[in-house]
Amino acid sequence: MRKRLSAVKPNRRQILLTGAVAVAGTTGAIVAASHSDAADSGPYGSGVIANWLVLSKAISPETIIKTVVAKDGVFMFGDSIAVQDGKSLAIRLAGRTGDSLAVHNWSGRPTTPAVDALQDWATKYGMPRRILMATGTNDVFNPPVVTTQINRTMSIVGPNRTVIWVNTQMCRTARTAAMQIADQRNSAWINLQLADAQRRYPNLRIVHWAEYLAAKPTRLTAYLSDGVHTTVPYGQDARNELITQALTAAKLALPQARSAK
Repeated sequence: MRKRLSAVKPNRRQILLTGAVAVAGTTGAIVAASHSDAADSGPYGSGVIANWLVLSKAISPETIIKTVVAKDGVFMFGDSIAVQDGKSLAIRLAGRTGDSLAVHNWSGRPTTPAVDALQDWATKYGMPRRILMATGTNDVFNPPVVTTQINRTMSIVGPNRTVIWVNTQMCRTARTAAMQIADQRNSAWINLQLADAQRRYPNLRIVHWAEYLAAKPTRLTAYLSDGVHTTVPYGQDARNELITQALTAAKLALPQARSAK
């Protein structure tokens, strides 16, 4: 399983080609509930973001957060995919490495408020040495903000912790063909910003979810229910395995002594 799910190492051409492959390989499905149904295609062609504050969320209680910090587990900040898949990931991670996971996942949320949540937890509780950012999908509505938010994240975390960031695959199959193309173009734009940031930050690791899906076009329908969210259990297991591998590798690379805040 680990060998099959090893992430494809990307280059700029591969990331840009992801959009064309994904649009060709998707079929009709339900629309992502976290996004507006308005006809307005927005400034970047993907429409406008809905009011995510009223959508479902999964946030760990303070006791779990403090335990994760004390035991040097993992903080996770994500969107609706993470809301759906977070519990399964926690079980997989605990079984693989014994690590505990504290989550701050919110459907429909873009990256800026996810980084705000990271800042809030860092101020209140401190941080473990691994931070999982499973966010970016909802930035297709405003892709240029991503670089600033990556920089903010790395500044909050500092050089002695590792950020594991899952890149983005977005192609809402219930939308028009034009909007699907915009989704893929904007996803590629977000992923390029992540790839560029990895060159600047040696403690940033990317989970190459988009490239993994594009490597075999049949994965887009087998592993995604609507062009965005994972199918259960196949897509959920595949994505969570990639994340678990990345978190495990990051743990093995950490020095044995706990780094200072």
